[in-house]
Amino acid sequence: MSRFSFSRLGQLLRKELRQLLRDPRSRRMLFVAPIFQLMVFGYAVNTDVRHARTFLLDADHSAESRQLVNTLTASGYFDIVERGDRPAQLTRALDAGDVLIGVNIPRGFGADVSRGRPTSVQLLVDGATANTANVALGYATQIIGRYGNKRGAQIAARANGGTMPSGVDFKMRMWYNPNLESRVYNVPAVMGNIVMLMALLLTSLAVVRERELGTLEQLMVSPLQPIELILGKTLPAALIAMIDVVIITAVALLWFHIPFAGSYLVLGVASALFVVTGLGVGLWISTVSNTQQEAFMLMFMFFLPAMMLGGMMFPVENMPHWVQVATLINPVRHYLVVVRGVFLRGAGWSIVMPQLIALSAIGAVVLGFATARFRKTAM
Repeated sequence: MSRFSFSRLGQLLRKELRQLLRDPRSRRMLFVAPIFQLMVFGYAVNTDVRHARTFLLDADHSAESRQLVNTLTASGYFDIVERGDRPAQLTRALDAGDVLIGVNIPRGFGADVSRGRPTSVQLLVDGATANTANVALGYATQIIGRYGNKRGAQIAARANGGTMPSGVDFKMRMWYNPNLESRVYNVPAVMGNIVMLMALLLTSLAVVRERELGTLEQLMVSPLQPIELILGKTLPAALIAMIDVVIITAVALLWFHIPFAGSYLVLGVASALFVVTGLGVGLWISTVSNTQQEAFMLMFMFFLPAMMLGGMMFPVENMPHWVQVATLINPVRHYLVVVRGVFLRGAGWSIVMPQLIALSAIGAVVLGFATARFRKTAM
């Protein structure tokens, strides 16, 4: 009875899978909840700015100013919801939060443009929502800049008898995400966080629940070896977590139409390493928690910082240097680099190998530490 037994392990695996899947509520939590979370976050985590409420202050009332306004609204980024003829009206609209951005076209704008003289347009943005304000300001600046370059080239061509002036012709092309849609960037990141959350739930809460019910002690005094007990608890969770990876990947591809340019094998290997890391963290939480409430709190104490510092919403490169160094031990950071690279850039083994090595190292350390503590607890 002291040797490792595949027969005992097989019986325990069947018992764990039955326990996880026999309850309809558990099945919904394991397989439906990840889809629901991806749908919600896929639409909610969106930094695109569309139909921004805009106040127009047009003191010129010329054909040129009307053409500029039409160019702004035709883009779909801005909707003129209020108009005025005094700066105080624009100020009040911004103070009240009625508009996001104000466009102030000064008197003489059309005459200056027609004569090819330098002119200006004032943009006032509500900076209370800094990210949205920066995006809207960037859109408006680009649109107005392109309008000015186009009109300047047309005026110069007329002045030269129809010959376009020589100079630098800028042509921009966006790689990997041509339309700059935030959903294309965010949905793969949401996938990574959902996988980590499911891996934590499957191990931490499940083991603690058995401890509360007293069934874990029965397993510990059974002929099962500690390694058999650990594998019996982690392998079913790993299997279900990998099924969740397949499900949410299918939703990302078929529902959100996220482009996939890489290898499914690379994604699968990285996901397996990531799941092992999550299971290790969950197993460790289960060894230091006495109740499900305590395990739940510890799980989110790990999950929330890992998510925020993983690069899901804020680029790691923009964080302070010491925070960037600290995130090197965060598995979410490495997995998101792989997922975004595989989905959008078609990254192969050579490109994502540093992240795969980091995930392997983190997973080995975390799972080894959690296993040692679990064995000590079991003995």
